[in-house]
Amino acid sequence: MRLMPPKGGEGTGKNCISGKERAMIRSYDCKIVLEDGQEYPGYRFGARTDRVCEIVFNTSMVGYQEIVSDPSYTGQMVVMTYPIIGNYGITDEDFETKLPTLGALAVREYNDIPSNFRYTKTLSEILEDHGIPAIEGIDTRRLTRSIRDHGSRKALLTGIGVAKEEALERLASTELPRDQVSLVSCRKRWYARTSNHRYNVVAVDCGIKLGIVRSLNQRGCNVTVVPYDTPAQAILDMEPDGVFLSNGPGDPEDVTPVIELVRAIRGRCPIFGICLGHQMIALAYGGRTYKLKFGHRGGNHPVKNLLTGRVEITSQNHSYAVDARTLRGTGLELTHQNLLDGTVEGVRCLRDKVFSVQYHPESAPGPQDSGYLFDQFIALMAAERKERRFPYAQKN
Repeated sequence: MRLMPPKGGEGTGKNCISGKERAMIRSYDCKIVLEDGQEYPGYRFGARTDRVCEIVFNTSMVGYQEIVSDPSYTGQMVVMTYPIIGNYGITDEDFETKLPTLGALAVREYNDIPSNFRYTKTLSEILEDHGIPAIEGIDTRRLTRSIRDHGSRKALLTGIGVAKEEALERLASTELPRDQVSLVSCRKRWYARTSNHRYNVVAVDCGIKLGIVRSLNQRGCNVTVVPYDTPAQAILDMEPDGVFLSNGPGDPEDVTPVIELVRAIRGRCPIFGICLGHQMIALAYGGRTYKLKFGHRGGNHPVKNLLTGRVEITSQNHSYAVDARTLRGTGLELTHQNLLDGTVEGVRCLRDKVFSVQYHPESAPGPQDSGYLFDQFIALMAAERKERRFPYAQKN
């Protein structure tokens, strides 16, 4: 536990602190400054550098390693609403990418002494290794309410001595990056093979999580991961049983190569999209997307499967959503809906063997209610393979 500087001096009586306690008190050495001038002082850990980011919050109680290493958070400052972060350290097996691109991290209390027999590094060490600054000791409840009420916006993590006027000037003059998929997509194809595989899947990397690759491997799929701008014909030449469109950061409308890819290959093999992949499928069919006020980020979002009536508790991380009003006449059918705000959580086109969901069924981190969606993808590939082998039997 880190003692906070007293608000009104040392005080007297019950509020008086001992010499030992006074020695334990640390002075604030950094702060978060928002565009509206709000300041949140705290203590640095991770990389010692300043950073301007879009600030968002995540309500997950566990899974900070997967959140920190999720490419969808590229360039964002994530505020963790759960108060203690770092207490089980970092394990080598649980990364979602080998090169985390998180913008910054903000927590209430950071624990630098993990209790976990699997841990190999502390959270602060990993953040420092990858140049990611972090702050602890701030009022995360107040900051989360501000984001909820006023929306995601630019924030600066900087030293405590930087004047507010200078911080606001830096915020105003800094443009947030666009087309972030080009920053996190692989530069060349790579392979994730499994023994006794049954299907070959091409995964279009817009910032793919390794948990998704593992989920496909566990179901007997060899996965070929390709850059986001791979031409449609190059993918078809690989003769895949199915194509997967991954999650990723930023505005889906910026990722025109993948939108054009969907238009070129739909109906020629099964397609499954998650998160950003879901949004790009909707855009390819003529739908529209829009930016949410503060997004969906957490592990307890209820989603109703409109085909079965079941409610799934889902893991989510996205700033954009598909506009349900624009799906009419596109050939896409609404299959899943968010029970908190009614937003689109899933669509499908039976004719083209295409389906997608906004949330993360690989559950890294999060509940495992939605793993059946990978099984649906397997079933579509099995049906497609049977149809190719026995085309006349299918028609009769």
